[in-house]
Amino acid sequence: MAIALRLSRGGAKKRPYYRIVAADSRYPRDGRYLEQIGTYNPLLAKDDEKRVQLNEDRAKYWLGVGAQPSDRVARFLDAAGIRERAARNNPNKAEPGEKAKERAEEKAAKEAEAAEALKAAQEAPAEEEKTEEAPAEEAAAEAPAEEAGEEKAEG
Repeated sequence: MAIALRLSRGGAKKRPYYRIVAADSRYPRDGRYLEQIGTYNPLLAKDDEKRVQLNEDRAKYWLGVGAQPSDRVARFLDAAGIRERAARNNPNKAEPGEKAKERAEEKAAKEAEAAEALKAAQEAPAEEEKTEEAPAEEAAAEAPAEEAGEEKAEG
């Protein structure tokens, strides 16, 4: 028989209240348990002493006979100084999910296209100025040739 120290939910809808119990791990969450060793009221303020009430002697007893605490109960035991909980490290916790990464890539691609279009739009007026100057120079070059041609025709 594997014994678990876990929470058993009670209270009304949207008003949770938990018992900290020692139960056979095969029993239902809110079903039969071997012993109640404390309570947890998540609706109270975090600094309220009545938020988590734990019978430390019984908790130590159940841990001594091999009971395994759930994650939440392990936190309570660590806070009470009964059993130290190993710190967890999840380096991927803050990393966005696959869909969010895809959206970010699409957004970056659109921004790159917009930047290229803006850059091209800024370069285009400079090219237009050069192209506008060139026909004026060509026209100026053609004008003396035409004048010279007229002079030849007159002469």
